[in-house]
Amino acid sequence: MSTKTDTTEFEIDLCEIDEIVDAIGGKTRDTLTILLSIQGKYRYLPQEALRRVCEITEITPARIMGVSTFYSQFRHKPVGKHIIKVCHGTACYVLGAERITDSVRKCLAIEEEEDTDADRLFTVENVACLGCCSLAPCLMIDDITYGHLTPQNTYKTIENFLKDYGE
Repeated sequence: MSTKTDTTEFEIDLCEIDEIVDAIGGKTRDTLTILLSIQGKYRYLPQEALRRVCEITEITPARIMGVSTFYSQFRHKPVGKHIIKVCHGTACYVLGAERITDSVRKCLAIEEEEDTDADRLFTVENVACLGCCSLAPCLMIDDITYGHLTPQNTYKTIENFLKDYGE
């Protein structure tokens, strides 16, 4: 019997899920820590991994879904290689954060109901504040902050990131 299962992204090694549970524990109180560990490994919560957790612990599917949907940092879909965080704090919002978000999404051809481009290179998310109010409006790609953005220079910003930090 194989312990690997196929996903559209890559294979999930269920033995790794077993190891996570062995290291943390399998009690209901361990749910959050297990989910954090799984997401730390895969960058999202693969359904196969969550099913495995329910099979080998006392944690129910309802508990997994309750915790993983309550906290906004958990993802149930694969994310892009790079995360773009568009600041929507007060200063950025007043100076056009919505237009920056729209421009990023248009530049990356991200469908309205999606947050990740088709190539899974970028995932876009709105954040409450990046703490860079003097750079408003701004965004962060991975750990690099870009400020004083306009809808017109957003494409160049992403292009420069790719040139400097590559795929």
